[in-house]
Amino acid sequence: MGSDRVSEVKEICVPPLGDVDQVDVIEVLVQPGDRIAQDDPLITLESDKASMEVPSPDAGVVKEVLVKVGDKVKEGDPIVRLESTEAAAEAPAPPQPAVETAEAVAPAEAAEEKAAAPPAEVVQFRPPETPPAPEPKEVPPSPEAAEIPTGALPYASPSVRKFARQLGVDLSQVRGSGPKGRILREDVEAFVKARLQRPAGGVGLAVPAIPEVDFGKFGPVETQPLSRIKRRSGPHLQQAWLSAPQVTQHHEVDITELEDFRQSLKPEAERRGVKLTPLAFILRVLPVLLQEFPTFNASLAPDGENLILKRYCHIGVAVATPDGLVVPVIRDVDRKGVWELAEELAEVSSRARAGKLTPGDLQGGCFSVSSLGGIGGGFFTPIVNVPEVAILGIARARMQPVWNGSEFVPRLQLPVSLSYDHRVIDGAEGAQFVVRFGELLGDLRRLVL
Repeated sequence: MGSDRVSEVKEICVPPLGDVDQVDVIEVLVQPGDRIAQDDPLITLESDKASMEVPSPDAGVVKEVLVKVGDKVKEGDPIVRLESTEAAAEAPAPPQPAVETAEAVAPAEAAEEKAAAPPAEVVQFRPPETPPAPEPKEVPPSPEAAEIPTGALPYASPSVRKFARQLGVDLSQVRGSGPKGRILREDVEAFVKARLQRPAGGVGLAVPAIPEVDFGKFGPVETQPLSRIKRRSGPHLQQAWLSAPQVTQHHEVDITELEDFRQSLKPEAERRGVKLTPLAFILRVLPVLLQEFPTFNASLAPDGENLILKRYCHIGVAVATPDGLVVPVIRDVDRKGVWELAEELAEVSSRARAGKLTPGDLQGGCFSVSSLGGIGGGFFTPIVNVPEVAILGIARARMQPVWNGSEFVPRLQLPVSLSYDHRVIDGAEGAQFVVRFGELLGDLRRLVL
């Protein structure tokens, strides 16, 4: 019977992609020797908008797979070489996932069909519903159909794969609860929930690798290495962002009186040879706040069930340098006055920009401040410097009209942004902290009460 079959080898190509030029191959669902039915999925493609499976327009035996995971393909690119036969068209196998179609063609029959095969013909994609449906005929499943080959991709739909990638989940670590071990959306959610319930010191979720893009095809490019500081701080920032669920509380503080007071101290600042900035007053206020709100001067214990409350007050201050951002620590801030803090700020900032900080200068912080006042801008979201639990962002003050009950009056408003670890600090505490900060900074007389 095998010699009576009419067979031909066709190239199955990428179907029309609409307005998308190229897409990524994220799954190859067949391998040489697989017998597939019409509409069985061959590969999974993904653009920045969606994922799609490419079905086979014909039934037959896969002779050669022409793409691999990670390839970029466009409309018309060949995917597989498929040997289709009249027998296969008359008796298609029921549609099954690629990992379940492992039936191989008998060697003698395959050689016979190959000898009879005409030159390869390029076949463009046809929608599955276009061809008339052939009469189904039952084909016994292969004994190995339920076995996933070693090294095969986890068994999940494109939508579940996309959902997992958005959460940074490695599907090879997830146990599927669906039919034949298929991974469901609920399995991914349960995996994430279990990971989040691990102690704080546990391993975080996997982070997808940065995709490789050939930017040179769009125009001239130049590769410039990151500075040493950015190379070292980047992984720490990424780990901090992933390991702590962060919330940012924004607020505006009226510092009109503070600025008047600071301006009145300029002659004395000149005599002392010190530049008196608003940051010195902010550092003077923070120890009082950290004493009133002790959870802000704490770190989460590795077991994730206890807080380590700190009875000292060392505050990190972000300093912009030519090579990137560094955060030297001002120690025992609670024991220093405004003039001493102003002097130390100037000295530490100078050493930071000159690259003369020591490792000890960057350790032991309880709380951090990132000030953009000298640059400008408004509210922003500073990243918590884990294992600290909070950081205060300061932007540039600007004069704004404020209603005093009878008229609008000009007031100097300072935008502040407080980011905090939501496992330790809740929203009410965050709001109370910034409001109290505004009270103390807006009227320094409250510090003596």
